[in-house]
Amino acid sequence: MSTFNPFVANPIAPADAGRPGVALVSISRLQSLCEAVAPRYAGRAKFFTVREGYGAAVAALQAYVDAGSVDVVLSAGSNGAYLRENLSVPVVMVKVNGFDVLSALTRATATWPGARIGLVLHEAIAHELADLGPLLNVDLRQRAYRSIDEVRLAVDQLAAQGCRVVVGAGMACDLAQQAGMESVFLYSLAAVEEAFERSVELARVSRQKESKRVRLNRIVAHLRDGVAAFDEAGQLEAVNPAMLELLGLGAASEVSRDAEAAAELPEQVARALAPLLREARAADQPVDERVEQIGGRALIVNCVPIVEQGARAGFVVTAQDALVAQRIDHSLRTSQRPRHLVARHQLDDLIGASPALARVRRLARAGAAHDATVLLSGESGTGKELVAQGIHNASRRRGNPFVAFNCAALPEGLIESELFGHEEGAFTGARRGGKPGLFEIAHTGTIFLDEIGEMPAALQSRLLRVLQEREVMKLGASRATPVDVRVIAATHRDLPALVEQGAFRADLYFRLNLLQIKLPPLRERRADIAPLARHLLGRSALQYGVSAAASARVLALLDPLFEQYAWPGNVRELENLLVRAVIYVSGIGHDPSDNFDELAGNSTITALPDWLAVFPEFGRLGIAIATAAVAPAIAPPEVAAPGSTAPRATPTREDVLRALDQAGGNRAAASRALGIGRTTLWRLLKD
Repeated sequence: MSTFNPFVANPIAPADAGRPGVALVSISRLQSLCEAVAPRYAGRAKFFTVREGYGAAVAALQAYVDAGSVDVVLSAGSNGAYLRENLSVPVVMVKVNGFDVLSALTRATATWPGARIGLVLHEAIAHELADLGPLLNVDLRQRAYRSIDEVRLAVDQLAAQGCRVVVGAGMACDLAQQAGMESVFLYSLAAVEEAFERSVELARVSRQKESKRVRLNRIVAHLRDGVAAFDEAGQLEAVNPAMLELLGLGAASEVSRDAEAAAELPEQVARALAPLLREARAADQPVDERVEQIGGRALIVNCVPIVEQGARAGFVVTAQDALVAQRIDHSLRTSQRPRHLVARHQLDDLIGASPALARVRRLARAGAAHDATVLLSGESGTGKELVAQGIHNASRRRGNPFVAFNCAALPEGLIESELFGHEEGAFTGARRGGKPGLFEIAHTGTIFLDEIGEMPAALQSRLLRVLQEREVMKLGASRATPVDVRVIAATHRDLPALVEQGAFRADLYFRLNLLQIKLPPLRERRADIAPLARHLLGRSALQYGVSAAASARVLALLDPLFEQYAWPGNVRELENLLVRAVIYVSGIGHDPSDNFDELAGNSTITALPDWLAVFPEFGRLGIAIATAAVAPAIAPPEVAAPGSTAPRATPTREDVLRALDQAGGNRAAASRALGIGRTTLWRLLKD
C-alpha cells in the first residue's frame, strides 16, 4: 500500500535499532503455536504479541508501525488478509499446504472413524480433495471463507449437513465446538516455523530498506532544491521541505504541526505540479531545466520518470529557485573566470587634460552608467580597448567577465565558432563535449568586439540577432541560449561609408551606434603628449632598470618629436618609441645614467651607430632637428645663412637668456629661434 511521506515529521527511532520487529497477530489457537516457536528466533528479531483481530488489530498495530518498532506482521487466514489491506508494512501469512491438509484429515479419520468431516479453508476449496475423498474413504464436505461471518456461515452449513468433525483454522474450530462438533486444528508446527523464517528474513530486509529510506529522507530534507515524488497515477508519495517553501505552501515545521494542513498537502502539491506531470506523461520523456512560474516565483524545474524493472512507476520532480541559480551561476563564473577575462584599466588611466580627452571621459562615464551598446571609433592606437575596459570597470558589471575579441584576427568559419560556440559533432574537428562561445563566456559581463568593421557580412546578421534577442544559437544546437551581455564595439574605419558601399549592414550599424565615442588622435591633443610620455616611460624605466635621471633625459631627447611629429601610430607608437629609447640608452653601458651623460655631453656621439636608423622619426622632421637632438654638446654643422657663406657661431649662454626673454620664457620657441634643440638650450643654461 502506497503511503504519503512528507519528509517533515521526525521519525521515531525503533524500539530496538539492532533487531527488526515482528508482530504476531492471532485471536485463536494459532497464537499458542507462534508463542512456542518465537523463542527460537529471539536472537534475530523482536516479537510483539497482538491478541486482536481485524480493525482492532489494525488500531493496536498502528502505534508500533508509526514508531518504527514493527517491520513485519505475521498472521493467517482472513485476519491476515484484512491486515494486509490496511497496514503499510508487509504481512506474512501462515500458509497451509497439501501435506498439512492431508495430515489433519488423517488425524480426524483416525480419531473419529467413519465420521463425516467438514473442511473449512480460506479463500478457495481444494477440488483435488473431492477426487481423493473416495480413495481415502473419507466423507468430506468443503467450505471456503473470506471473513468472520463467512466462517460462521460455513460452520453452520457443515453442521446442517451432518458433519461430525470440522477441520480448519482456529476460529472455525472454536465455532465447531460451540456447535457441538469435534475439531482438528489445520495449521501445523512446520507451517508456522516456515512462516517465522520468512517473517524474520523479510523483517531484516525491510529494516535495512527502511534505514536506507530514513537516511535518504533526511538527506533529501536538507537539500536546498525542492524534491517531490509521485506514483504513476499522479498521487504524491513524498515531498521535502524545500519544495513546500518553493511552491508557497508554508514552512515544513508548520505543516508537520498542523494536522489539517498536512492532510491537504498532497492535493496542493499535486495541483501545483500537475501541468508538468501531464506533459512528461504525454511525451513519455523527461522535462529538463524548464523555467516555470509556480507559486508566484520563477522556478527551474525537472520532471524525470521513475523506472522500476523496465516499467514506469512514477515521476520525480525537482525545483530550484531561478534567483538562487543565477547567484550560483554568477559565483561560478566569477570564481572560475580566467585571468585574461579581467579588465585591468580604469577610465582614470586615460592620461591627459586636453578638452578632447575630457570629452571622452565624460561620455565614457555616461555610457558606463547604463547597459547601452557603445561604439568606439578612432585611429589605430588611440586607446579604444583601454576605454572599453574603463567603461566596464565603471559599470555595474565590474567584477564580471570582460571578453575582448578582434573580428579581423580569424577566418570567417573560426570567428563564428569562437563567438557563438558549437555543440559536439557540429563540424569536423569540433571539440568533444562542445564549446561555449565568447558571448556565453561573457554572460553578465562585457564583450569588446574590436575591428567590428572587418566582420564578414555573413556573420553580421547573426551578431544583429544577438543584440536584438539577447540569445545565442550555437553551431549544431537545437535551441538558443539566453545571454546577458553588454556589447562595446570599436573600429578605425568609416562605418557610414561602409554602409553606403554595402559592405556593412545598416541595421547593425544603427544597433551599434547607440552611444558613439570618438577618440582623438595624439596629434590633436599635443598638450597630453608630454604627461602621457612620462607615464609610459615610468613603466618602461621600471621594467628595464633605467634611473630617473636617465628617464628625464630621454624625455628631453625626444622633446622635438612631442612638439612636431605627426604620430600616425598614436599612443601605441609613442609607447613603442619610448621603450626603444630606454632599451638603447640602457644598452650603451653598465650604468645607464652615466653613459647617457656621456652621450649628451661628449663628442663620442659621432662614433655611435647611425642614430637615424634607431629613431627614423627624427629623419621625418628634418636632419637639422635630429642633429640638434642627438649631439647637443657639439657645435652644430656649419650651415650657410641665406646669401652668406660664413658659418654661424655657437650660441652663448647670454644668447640663450636673450632668446628666452624674447620668447616669454618658452624654451621651445627660444630653441627654434636659436636653431638649436631644447637639450642644447638646457645644457647652455646649466653651464
